[in-house]
Amino acid sequence: MGFNRIKTLFKQVGFSLCLILPVQSQEFSVGWELWYPYQFHNENNELTGVDIEAFNLISKKAEMSISYVEIPWQRHLMYIKSGMIDVAFGASYTKEREQTAYFSMPYRKESVNFFVRKGTSQSIKLEKLSDLINSEYLIGVENGYFYGKEYKKLKTVPGFISRINSVLDIEQNVKMLMKGHIDGFFADPISMRSFVKKYKFQHEFEIHPLPVYQGDIFIMLSKKTFNEGDLAKINQAIVSLQQSGKLKAIIDRWSILH
Repeated sequence: MGFNRIKTLFKQVGFSLCLILPVQSQEFSVGWELWYPYQFHNENNELTGVDIEAFNLISKKAEMSISYVEIPWQRHLMYIKSGMIDVAFGASYTKEREQTAYFSMPYRKESVNFFVRKGTSQSIKLEKLSDLINSEYLIGVENGYFYGKEYKKLKTVPGFISRINSVLDIEQNVKMLMKGHIDGFFADPISMRSFVKKYKFQHEFEIHPLPVYQGDIFIMLSKKTFNEGDLAKINQAIVSLQQSGKLKAIIDRWSILH
């Protein structure tokens, strides 16, 4: 049998196998980091939370096969860039991130409120963030948290940053406020609701009217493993779930009751 004839047979066999074998669906890696109540293990060791529940709905609607990988956020972003991890959720938009990742349409809002001891809002004379400059107030924040563009700009002002006390988490800020070491702290209202419920602090805090930040939250898809067609599929799933009210139901279940 001639060499060319053998090559032809191999091609025919290979083509036949392609027709017979089912196409294997790709499994996408999805990073997460402990961030209560958005991403965490419950008492049954089940991965749950606002973002986990929302993304499970979205990925199912988009017919995506996924697996979760626990990873610190900064490393997560590096792996999205390299394609070592495919998906990140709970993400704010930046131009830098858009260079290496597709951003879905927003699937939820993020907001930050100024929490103070109950009954003290009227005595804290702050109408805008810049009023903190050279004031007598000391405000608690969490390391690595995004508090909006205005806050980011004001961080370069010495008279502003001197009025900011940074800690690891919301629990430390609550302790500082209860001891009178700070006048209030910036926090996500969903995180605050869960904390208050967990530690039975229902009558200890109130929201000061100072506007801090509100913005959109997105899903990031690594450009190494996704294309614009994949992005469109994710966006269609988000639109469908928003129209059906299913995404809103998840957010409402976790949102703070004012």
